[in-house]
Amino acid sequence: MTQRRRRRRKEKRRRRAGCAAALIIMVMLGAGAAYGIPWAVSRFDGQVHETFSETVKKAVNTLQAEDADFPELNVTEDEVSDHYYYQQLTEAEQTVYRELLQGVTGMEECILIHAEKGDQPEKAYEYLLYDCPELFWCAGSSRMTVYDTYTKFWPEYTCTSGERETRQDEIDSAVAECTAGLDLSAGEYDRIRYVYEYLVNTVDYNENAPDNQNIYSALVGKSSVCAGYSRAAQYLLNNMGIECIYVVGTAQGQEAHAWNIVNCGGKYYQMDVTFGDPVFLSSESGENLPGNIIYYDYLCCTDAEILADHTPTDEVAYPSCESDDLNYYRMNGMYYESYDPQILLGDMNDSIYEGQEMFECKFSSPEIYREARDAVIEELFPKAAQTLGSVYGLEQVKYTYIEDVTHNKIMVFWNYQ
Repeated sequence: MTQRRRRRRKEKRRRRAGCAAALIIMVMLGAGAAYGIPWAVSRFDGQVHETFSETVKKAVNTLQAEDADFPELNVTEDEVSDHYYYQQLTEAEQTVYRELLQGVTGMEECILIHAEKGDQPEKAYEYLLYDCPELFWCAGSSRMTVYDTYTKFWPEYTCTSGERETRQDEIDSAVAECTAGLDLSAGEYDRIRYVYEYLVNTVDYNENAPDNQNIYSALVGKSSVCAGYSRAAQYLLNNMGIECIYVVGTAQGQEAHAWNIVNCGGKYYQMDVTFGDPVFLSSESGENLPGNIIYYDYLCCTDAEILADHTPTDEVAYPSCESDDLNYYRMNGMYYESYDPQILLGDMNDSIYEGQEMFECKFSSPEIYREARDAVIEELFPKAAQTLGSVYGLEQVKYTYIEDVTHNKIMVFWNYQ
């Protein structure tokens, strides 16, 4: 079940207990899924057409049970107060969040939570798994028995406790391997860019990858979908002391997608590691892109840029990402706020002199892109190709260009053979 195409299913049934009936709910949260809570899925045209509350209303009876014997809650507010989704919950939902965290950390089979008839404990569970990529053993699906004053919650786990320890060791080794290539003096932006590039270069996009909704698939298996990419980025950056939020919504007209928002220097930026992978983009667009390039349009970009092909859920108030001071193309001299053919041709020629495989030019607006597009393709590329042939003594010059209208960008790949 992939992040993008996963359909949410919810089953309801009643179990007789004497003359009363307890309401038992089967919930497929798809924790790695972009969203699994009923009130979110229905917004995006999912399979679920009844909200949790509507399901409860249809129950004939609710079991009148004695007070549950709740264990002492040892997860304190201070431990989770900085978790982004936790902050979006009511005080009562935050208690459920902490109870669930304590329960799944101990891999309890059944967790007693302070959720009454009409509450939505699955929302707290969903938010918990959005906040905590380290809970890789949680499958996201669950079963609940709802009573008048409390709920019994049975989470599903992807592995046994013994397997969890082994997988954690493997994850720790993968993290050590990743961070070994990072300069210890690197600033926040360099760490963010490093993680972005590391995941693009080491993880293959594969809808059939095992455990593709959690960090194990990306960090250890090196094969995942957007949930694995995004959770791995969140896990790595959080471990480096950088706030990284797991974002859910849709992308390019698909049903569900996940990406991130990062905090760099006190400002928030959008980041989609999955879309930074040209293998993913090739499979989606049908274009034949070289496998060793990276799409930097999704690294530390603004809301305006990400909204060109992403739509975050409106059920959560995400931080605003307005600053474009970390735009990769601006920072690396590939960003053009006006069309000057001499400057552009000079930059193309420089890329050839330096033996670069590709040249990218990103324009600041659709208007400037449209102004430059025909001249770049019909005039500047042929002139730069003459430079290529002259400098490297080629009798026949070949190059390939790709237009990215969504991001006002043109890429050209030089053939030096």
